Amino acid sequence: MHRRTFLASTLAAAALPQVLSATTAAYDPTPQEVSIKPTYQPGQLLVLPRSHYLYFVTAPGKAMRYGIGVGKAGLEFTGTATIAVKKEWPTWRPTDEMIEREPQTYKRFIGNTDAQEGGPGNPLGARALYLFEGGRDTYFRIHGTTAPSTIGRSVSNGCIRMINEHVIDLYNRVPVGTVVTVL
Repeated sequence: MHRRTFLASTLAAAALPQVLSATTAAYDPTPQEVSIKPTYQPGQLLVLPRSHYLYFVTAPGKAMRYGIGVGKAGLEFTGTATIAVKKEWPTWRPTDEMIEREPQTYKRFIGNTDAQEGGPGNPLGARALYLFEGGRDTYFRIHGTTAPSTIGRSVSNGCIRMINEHVIDLYNRVPVGTVVTVL
């Protein structure tokens, strides 16, 4: 063993207990006021999919943070969009891509234009915020969910999901025209 290798190994081993004993704050989807970089504009929404949080900027350096569920790898939205439509208890229909990926799951929607009525059993939950880019529907939404256990996970077909009570709160805070940035 060379002296450099020995020294590097010794230093790495000495640092290992500190790395392993480091604690990470537990994930908490409960809405709460937090501090953020003051560069973001009040009224803007920021989505950090890797940490499973959405931030509604309330003032320079302040935001309301909500826990979210996001899309599976390869299905998530990234970039900047605008909320162009808001709906209470929206109807829902899987996209053609969802039907193609999982025909068994969505077989009742094959060959028709049926949509599921809004209500407590609807996958979009209590509220939906429709994301548009350049005036065109992205087919991505920020919406409620019938599966609150998916909050804090990357399991959806791409949309950003929230606990119904939380999406109702956000829905009441943001107007049509709100800018949404997904990092």
